Amino acid sequence: MNKKVINIMLTLLIIITLAGVVTLVLIMNNKDEKTHADDEKNVEEMIETSFETEEMTTDLKDGNFIRIQFQIVTDNKETMKKLKKDFRLKNVMIKELSKKESSDFRAGLGELESAIKEELNQLLDTGMVTDVYTTSKILQ
Repeated sequence: MNKKVINIMLTLLIIITLAGVVTLVLIMNNKDEKTHADDEKNVEEMIETSFETEEMTTDLKDGNFIRIQFQIVTDNKETMKKLKKDFRLKNVMIKELSKKESSDFRAGLGELESAIKEELNQLLDTGMVTDVYTTSKILQ
């Protein structure tokens, strides 16, 4: 009888422990999903905190020319306003473009967009650029 009671107690203890572990895993997984969803901006928020650069034409490293335009997304409206007024914005874009060759634009623009984002973030004392998108591009 003693052995039977101990076996029942151990079985119940194992079941309770497993239920607790499953509950903990479900709670942690649900919390991560909510945090991830909160971090992502929806399109409307991105529009409110972004601006389109003027179209610019510049030469590339290999002698070709490019006409290009970007959408700069910031973390808030104040950062957006500061960056729009900063003359160094255009300078950063021209410097990054002049390092590229025409073949770089055929392979993809992700590297260029990331480089511009990093350079712009170095200009800012407060706030940050969250994304850079190419909205127009013509190789000449």
